[in-house]
Amino acid sequence: MPISMRGAAFVAALSWPLLGAAQDSASVVPSAPAGRATAQPRPQAATAGGATPAKPGKPADTTAKRKRVGGLGPVSGNAHLAYKDMGSDLDSLWPPKMPAPLPGAILPNRRVIAFYGNPLSRRMGILGEFDPPEMFAKLDAEVAAWNRLDPAHPVQPALHLIAVVAQGAPGRDGKYRLRMDSAFIERVYGWAQQKKAILFLDVQVGHSTLQQELPWLERFLKRPDVHLGIDPEFSMKDGKTAPGRKIGTFDAADINYASKFLQDLVTKHTLPPKMLVVHRFTRKGVTNAKQIKLDARVQVVMHMDGFGAPWLKRDSYYSYIKQEPVQYAGWKQFTKPKNDNPPTSREEILRLWPQPVYIQVQ
Repeated sequence: MPISMRGAAFVAALSWPLLGAAQDSASVVPSAPAGRATAQPRPQAATAGGATPAKPGKPADTTAKRKRVGGLGPVSGNAHLAYKDMGSDLDSLWPPKMPAPLPGAILPNRRVIAFYGNPLSRRMGILGEFDPPEMFAKLDAEVAAWNRLDPAHPVQPALHLIAVVAQGAPGRDGKYRLRMDSAFIERVYGWAQQKKAILFLDVQVGHSTLQQELPWLERFLKRPDVHLGIDPEFSMKDGKTAPGRKIGTFDAADINYASKFLQDLVTKHTLPPKMLVVHRFTRKGVTNAKQIKLDARVQVVMHMDGFGAPWLKRDSYYSYIKQEPVQYAGWKQFTKPKNDNPPTSREEILRLWPQPVYIQVQ
C-alpha cells in the first residue's frame, strides 16, 4: 500500500526516541525522518467508491458512484454528488437518526474551527508552524471569515493538539508512540483559555491502543472544555509495521470504546457533551461504521482528513463521509499549496452535504 504523505511527514516531524511514557517532551530534539513521502494525491481518494482512477488535475470519473445513486452519469466540478441537491439519493440519509442534543452541546448549532498540530514541530500543522501571537491572529481571522459567511452557525474556536504522536522508532516499550508530558499539554490548554477556545487532544496510538492511551489523558478529558480526536491512520493493528509505512485502521469497536470512555466522564463529572473527532480518508480507515453506537453524551464527528485538489477532496468526502452516515461531518483544510492546490474555498465547503460543522485547519 502506498505510504500516506501525511503519515510520513508527521512521523518524520516528531520521530524522536521514546525515552519513557512520562518524559519531558519539551526537551527532546527531532531525529531523522522516518518513511517515504510522496506529493502525489492519495490513490485511495482518487479511486473512491470504485471510480475510474483520475489523472492528476482532471476530475475523477464518478460514473460508478452514479450507478449506485440513480445512474445519472459523470459529475462535473460544479455538480458533484458530494454537494446537496445534485441528484444523490444519499442526500436523504442526512442528518442521520441520532439522540437529541443535550444542554451545553456545541453541535450542530455552532461550527468548530480548529487549528491543528503540535507546537514542538513547525511541520505538523498551523498550531506549531507559527509562534503563538501570529497563530492566534490567523485563528481570529479564520473565525471572523466563517462568522461572516455563515452567521447562522457561530464559530467555536479550538486548538487541536496531537498529544500522543506516532513514531518511526519503537522506543523502550515498543509502542511506536510518544506521549506529550502534562506540563506541555497544560501550556497549550492555557493558550486555548486565552482565546476562549476549546482544546482537542489527538491520539495516534502506533502499536499501542486506545485502551492504553485514553486513561492517561483522563486528567484533561474530565475538563468541560477538552475534547478528543483519534487517528486511525497511525493505528497499526498488525503489530509489525511502523507508523507512516502504511495506512492504519480503527474498527467501530475502537470508536465505541472511545465514546464510552467519554460518556462515563460526562456522567461522572456532570459535564456538557463531549466531541469525538475521528479522522478518515480511506474506506478501510474505519471498518464497520454502521456499528458505531451513538449516545447523547458524545457527539461523533467523522472528519474527512484527505488532501489534494478540490475534485479529489470532494470524491473523498462523498465516498467516506456521505456514503456512510454516522452523526456529524468534518473537513480538513490544509494551508500549504503542496497539500491543497488550489485550496477548496469556504463557499465550496458550505455546498457539501452534509455540511461540515467541524473544520480543521492544518
